[in-house]
Amino acid sequence: MEDLDWPSVPLGLLGEARPWRTFRWFKGQQHYSGTYWSATVGDHVIYESRLELGRLLFADFAPEVRHIVAQPFLLKVARCPAAAPSPP
Repeated sequence: MEDLDWPSVPLGLLGEARPWRTFRWFKGQQHYSGTYWSATVGDHVIYESRLELGRLLFADFAPEVRHIVAQPFLLKVARCPAAAPSPP
């Protein structure tokens, strides 16, 4: 894991990223996660919802897309505690 500022992240680093977490599948689950065989990547790409699957399909057929990465990174955000109210 690398700790980089967003503007300094090299594009190649994102392309080589492995998924940050894995998905569990079980009978009766409430969401539709799975794997999609991507012609662009030449390998399976994981997705967590039907919405993500739809976006994968669009990306896989778009001629300008050169690579697809699923769940590629953990994004840590520094925020001011006063900026967001906490729940009661």
